[in-house]
Amino acid sequence: MRRRVSLLAAACAVSLTACAAPVATAAAVPPVATAASETAATYQPGVARTEAATGQGGVAATGSVATGQPEVARPGTAATATATPAATSTAPPAEIPDTPLGDALRWVLDASTRAPVGESELRTRIAPEFLAAVPAEQFDAVLTAYPDLSLRAVSVAHAAALVAGVESGGKRFLLELSVDGAGLINGMRLAEAPAPQPAPKSWKELERRLRAVAPQAGFVAARVDGRACRTVRGVAADVRRPLGSMFKLYVLGTVAGQIEKGAYGWDTELTITADVKSLPTGQLQDRPDGSRVTVLEAARLMISISDNTATDLLIRKAGREAVERTMRSWTKGHDRRNTPLLTTRELFVLKGARYPELAERYLSMNTRDRRDYLAKVVAKVPLSDIRPWTHPRELDTIEWFASPEDVCRAHAALSGLGDERVDEIMSANDAGLGLPPDRWRSVWFKGGSEPGVYDMGFRARTTDGRTYAVTLMGVSPDAPFDDGKTGQEFLALARGAFALAARG
Repeated sequence: MRRRVSLLAAACAVSLTACAAPVATAAAVPPVATAASETAATYQPGVARTEAATGQGGVAATGSVATGQPEVARPGTAATATATPAATSTAPPAEIPDTPLGDALRWVLDASTRAPVGESELRTRIAPEFLAAVPAEQFDAVLTAYPDLSLRAVSVAHAAALVAGVESGGKRFLLELSVDGAGLINGMRLAEAPAPQPAPKSWKELERRLRAVAPQAGFVAARVDGRACRTVRGVAADVRRPLGSMFKLYVLGTVAGQIEKGAYGWDTELTITADVKSLPTGQLQDRPDGSRVTVLEAARLMISISDNTATDLLIRKAGREAVERTMRSWTKGHDRRNTPLLTTRELFVLKGARYPELAERYLSMNTRDRRDYLAKVVAKVPLSDIRPWTHPRELDTIEWFASPEDVCRAHAALSGLGDERVDEIMSANDAGLGLPPDRWRSVWFKGGSEPGVYDMGFRARTTDGRTYAVTLMGVSPDAPFDDGKTGQEFLALARGAFALAARG
């Protein structure tokens, strides 16, 4: 749930983002050109980053909260929190999707062989707001600095964003690319691909590495029996920490539960209005006011690419207090910080608009007055007033909170609904976890991130019918995480945890 616009042409990371309204970024990329900056994740229009997003081996994308997990999606699905590593030279040729996004990727690859291409050509390929934020000469400088890009793998793709493994000068990179409704590029980031990490061979090794990667860490590996989670191994497994976009599990659970009771259906249509639009990650914020989307499409986008506007649409449909009841029911003990439950837009405003004025005023109130304040003050703040933040902010006060064990219970409760649509939604994006398919199937993922928060939660079934859940939560109160390194390590730890838990 964040937004970033930066360009670093001469170093190992290049990030280009068209920004109309800024958000926070969790990535530590030195900005050279900045127009504005996934609450919990990075803002790049349409690009899913690791939950963290936010998000999420590969580079995990977690859904920025608003995330945002960056999450990651497989080709043909929606995604934002993770990118898988570039393929090796022995891999079969990568297939570029036959979509406007695929056309944009082909153009970038071709342009890198003949840069600089010039402003007139760029204007036919780049969204106007993007060129306003990142002038043509800067874009050309990036193409020149990374000549002759060759495609190794398209590891994340959906209607508006992808992450591809590319190579230039003998080095491997991850290229994140997004397009608007007209097929024009409105987000691009080129970053050196982090090396995949080996899975831990023992619980002691896992715990040591977890504590090394996150100043404050929580973890659980559990066997899921029905709606119960039976802990196999844990570290501070009952300590509540910020969820980032993982709170969207509870939104999905509320919606699915209401559908089960006949309140409405997956095909019920929702109307996108200006007052419900949030900041990226996502796609729905770019659709015209008055556009309609089904509950099913919104739910898919909310989980697979951590779409924040989709999330807020579903909260509006289900009811804020209904989601609060789900959180109380699915967590062990009520956390007052989850009431009132914030929408992603409200979190962006409280952390990014006139900070710390609005946040301090909100935190000084009781629950009833906070509800009134959100409706009468926060709701009136335009998205254009939000300013980027890159360092941890109000992590213990303005967020959504649950423990690793609580997240396991959420996965178990969603499983217990027995709704095929829920399974379809949750399994659209496995964040590049890479569990051996001969031993594992039906992998679910949802992550979450914002500056100083990095979370990943999985549920997977073995081929012989056993179900396990693994959740990792990291908090860095003084500095943001390095998304790439943290994502790689969290994915490795999760893979190891599933193997160790199933071994018994």
